[in-house]
Amino acid sequence: MDKDLDNLLNAKSIQVKKLQEIVKKAIEDENLITNNLLNPPKELLTKGQSISDKVAKFGGSWAFIISFFIILVVWILFNTLTPIKDNFDPYPFILMNLILSCIAALQAPIIMMSQNRQEEKDRKRSENDYLINLKAELEINALNQKIDLILEEQIQSLFESQAAQLEILKKLEQKL
Repeated sequence: MDKDLDNLLNAKSIQVKKLQEIVKKAIEDENLITNNLLNPPKELLTKGQSISDKVAKFGGSWAFIISFFIILVVWILFNTLTPIKDNFDPYPFILMNLILSCIAALQAPIIMMSQNRQEEKDRKRSENDYLINLKAELEINALNQKIDLILEEQIQSLFESQAAQLEILKKLEQKL
């Protein structure tokens, strides 16, 4: 009986050691991923990048659209309703078209700069998402290994206890 108890305790300690190794490996893998996620590089903006972000933010807002629409309506009304001598841009509104073209020509590349920076942020965010998914996969694999190990040990102990019970039954049968 003492021998069986020692074997059972040794099997349990081996199982605990295997579980500890799995946990240690999972922790090491997790540290690599967690360090990348917890310490993202700081974004330092140049003055031009900051301005392009502000222009893009304002240029894509309702405030810009409404204010620009109001300016155009006032421009058109002023140049059509005032006497001809006071008009600074008569009916075909050539000056207004020139100003609109210049605004569009300047605003488009500035907005593109801001969008490129946003795309870079999105790329980094997707890399972080990938690392998080990888971490989850590692955790699932570690859990599967733990479950497999526990099942293997339980099956082994069931076989051993069944063998011990069979021996006891054989001994009882011989005594009878």
